[in-house]
Amino acid sequence: MTHTKMEEKKNIEYLLKNGTPVGFKPQGTSMHPTIIAGRDSVIVEPLGDRKLKRGDVALYRRELDAPILPGALILHRVCHVRSNGIYMVGDNEKKTEGPIPYDRFLGIMTCLNRNGKTISTKKLSYRLLSRIWLFLRPIRFVIAKPFSFFTSKNL
Repeated sequence: MTHTKMEEKKNIEYLLKNGTPVGFKPQGTSMHPTIIAGRDSVIVEPLGDRKLKRGDVALYRRELDAPILPGALILHRVCHVRSNGIYMVGDNEKKTEGPIPYDRFLGIMTCLNRNGKTISTKKLSYRLLSRIWLFLRPIRFVIAKPFSFFTSKNL
């Protein structure tokens, strides 16, 4: 029996709410270049007693009345933590989303699997590069534009 994408997402949410870590391949381009859809997979663990902080990548469910992808499971980076909620942003996006209430969050990414290698989010190099990328958010599209030629199929 095969599972539809909707069933898979319900299983992810169910497992995390019941304390079980999950692995999956994120879809879409919002976390590019950190997470490449179709190539990379992630491990997300339940939040438990952990508090989200700037730079963490967390999984949450959007509200049903959200203007874009209502009710979807979203894996984005914490941009700001405020008393009224958490502001999130994709690594390939300029605009933040929030405040997202704390109870919408299901888990935190702890590992990124790329080309057979597992990268822990606790690894210093990962944390450093993630912080730099988040810090550069206001100008990273200007920086990335010239480099897109070299990563495209133009060469």
